[in-house]
Order: sequence, then C-alpha cells, then structure tokens
Amino acid sequence: MEIPDGFPSIDFPEENTFTQARWELGKKLFYDPVMSVAGTISCASCHKPGLAFSDQSPVSFGVDDRLGTRNAPSLANVAYHPYFLREGGVPTLEMQVLVPIQEHNEFDFNIVLLAEKLNTDTTYVKMAMNAYNRAPDAFVITRAIACFERSLLSGNSPYDQYIKNNNTNAMTDAQIRGMNLFFSDRTNCSTCHSGFNFTNYAFENNGLYIQYADIGRMRLTLKEEDRALFKVPGLRNIEMTGPYMHDGSIQTLQQVIDHYQSGGMDHPHKNPILKPLDLTTPEQKDLIEFLKALTDDTFLTNPIFKY
Repeated sequence: MEIPDGFPSIDFPEENTFTQARWELGKKLFYDPVMSVAGTISCASCHKPGLAFSDQSPVSFGVDDRLGTRNAPSLANVAYHPYFLREGGVPTLEMQVLVPIQEHNEFDFNIVLLAEKLNTDTTYVKMAMNAYNRAPDAFVITRAIACFERSLLSGNSPYDQYIKNNNTNAMTDAQIRGMNLFFSDRTNCSTCHSGFNFTNYAFENNGLYIQYADIGRMRLTLKEEDRALFKVPGLRNIEMTGPYMHDGSIQTLQQVIDHYQSGGMDHPHKNPILKPLDLTTPEQKDLIEFLKALTDDTFLTNPIFKY
C-alpha cells in the first residue's frame, strides 16, 4: 500500500483494514469467473490492469454476452471516491461489489449462492479463515474484493514527475502547453476535473445529448433536476480508458476535445460553464498531449496487480 506523494491517506473501514491475507483473497476473487452464474466472466473481464482497470468496449458484455448499460470506469484510485456508480447511489466499495454480482446483464448471480459455491473450495475456505476468521460469506466476499481494489493506486505519471519531483524533462513542451491550457480560464477543464484525482466527484451534464436514453442521477433520486446528470470521472490514465462518456459513445480523445470545442448540446441541465472552447488546432493537440501525460506506466504494468 504505497500511497503516491501528494495523495491523502486511505480511509479503511474499521472492519476491513488492510492485511496481506485480505488483499490476496480479494485479488483471487477479482480474477475468478466463479463470481458469475455461468462461471464465464470475472471482475477483471471488464476491468483489465493494462487498461487502468477499464476495458475498450462502449459497454461491457456480461454472462451470455448480455450487453451492459454503461461504460466500465477505471478503478484507479477508487479508494478515494466518496460514492460509486454513475449516479452515486452506492456509498462504499464493499457495497459496490454486490452490484455486478446481482445485475442481470453482468454476473446474474446471488451472493448467497456464490458463497455456497466458494465453501466447497478448500482453498477459498482456508484463505477466508486466514483473512477474516470466518468461512466465505457475503461479508468476506465484499470486504476482500474492496480491500484489493483500494490498493489500485496510480500517481506516477509524467505529470506527477514534473509537478512533484521537479523533473523538468518528464513532460514535453507540447504537454506543458497543454497543461497550462487545461488549468486556464479559457478551457475551465480543472473546474470539474480538479484535485489529485482530476475529479471533483460532482454530478454534471456536459451536453452530450438533447435527449438521453439514460436518466443518470435521476435513477437514484427520482428528481427531475437530476435527469442526465452523471458523476464527473477522473482523468488519470485517460489515454488508456476509451471509449469515453457514460455510454462509451465517443471513441477518441480528439473526439472528446471536439465535443467540448463545440460547447455541447443545449440540454436544460448542461453545466453553464460549458462554452465553445475556440481552441486552435495546435492548441487542441497540446491539450491531448497533456491528457496523455496523465498515463502512469508503472501502474499499468505493475506485476502485483496481474494474476
């Protein structure tokens, strides 16, 4: 659990503090297709380490090739998120683990039945007893996977080396120009994509559509003012996590810039800060180069996260 320089300490739940035994059990479960009803897909099927624990599909496939409803987010630095899912309806990582298990288009399983299956596996029983002093059950499954996910820390990109280590060679001239644009009043990118994790975790509409098939945060609150609002994603390793947006409808970083360059569609809930950027072509390229400077190769290739 090596926390990157400049990152805050991780707030572990009292009943799920970090231990090596819990981490190893969580990692094993994360990569095991036993998590799904058909034994065909795992957490890692949609959250691949080399892609910053995201995937390359607009929306991911569940059991029997059922299409999900939203783009799989990166799990980098999820230890710091105050809530989960695009509408923010789940308050802890432990509770989030339950969502894909029971979702019809994901694992389509029942955690009680999953626990029964794990209890027939002597390796899992031994690991669970070692980690939590109890046999595999819903408590053990959710806590162990959450413990592993909290270790997915990414904070060693060229940007970090430039800012925190004063390594003036870590970023190119184009990336430095793009960084200055990113943090400028011209683009206002850092208004929403702020802090060490490049997100303020707020719920916003960015004018992607006039009519949304997904009602966003309204799914949780049932309030009209929350229609088509989605949690602001972090930008770390963004080069690796396309396609983009909640529905994976934008394929490339250039197309993302094109969207913001246009100012977005006139949805009634669009954040009023979004205006046409009026960037030149070279400035757009510089901004993309800066976003690439948020790629943390040591995180993407770290052997301890692979199975």
